[in-house]
Amino acid sequence: MNTFLIAIIIANVLFSYKGFNDYSFFRKYEFHIGSIRSGEQIRMLTSAFLHADFGHLIFNMITLYFFAPVVSAYLGDVLFIVIYFASLLFGNLLTLLLHKNDYGYRAVGASGAVTGILYSAILLRPDMMLGIFFIIPMPAYVFGILYLLYSIYGMKAKNDGIGHTAHFGGAIGGYLITLLVYPDLIFLQPLMVSLLTIPIILLFILIKLKKI
Repeated sequence: MNTFLIAIIIANVLFSYKGFNDYSFFRKYEFHIGSIRSGEQIRMLTSAFLHADFGHLIFNMITLYFFAPVVSAYLGDVLFIVIYFASLLFGNLLTLLLHKNDYGYRAVGASGAVTGILYSAILLRPDMMLGIFFIIPMPAYVFGILYLLYSIYGMKAKNDGIGHTAHFGGAIGGYLITLLVYPDLIFLQPLMVSLLTIPIILLFILIKLKKI
């Protein structure tokens, strides 16, 4: 297994566990607009290693565990790391942009980075099948689209402390970097390239209409 993947999962587990048991630590490193705009940019990175609860942590790490090997196999370990951290930053930058005037906005989670890896893997292997709850078969691209549609709901609800906006920034990051590295996918998988833009386009329409 990819050593980098193991290191990332361990870092997420240890950092999140510390946050679960140390409220001041959690508050110090979470994504918080007011603190970031006051100069604490480190939160743009550290918040992606904290999680709201064990369920949030486990879901993100399982998703990463299943999809990361595809990206590493096709693009190599170095580009896996590039896509992971670039998607993380894309996600938090989009969050900062959309919530820049909401100084009390708080969020945590590796979801932006994980969604970037998810989108990259689906572009590279559009025929992938998942076992939802290890039982229900579902095409990976359907899971990816539904995941972002759920994120739109989460952005509107704003009630769980999870960085749903980062999901979209991460998806955009993973999508663009993968196509930049492997532009032939545009011609090899035109349908998948188009399908994966649907929730992203929907998000920006909703933002334009001030529905989010």
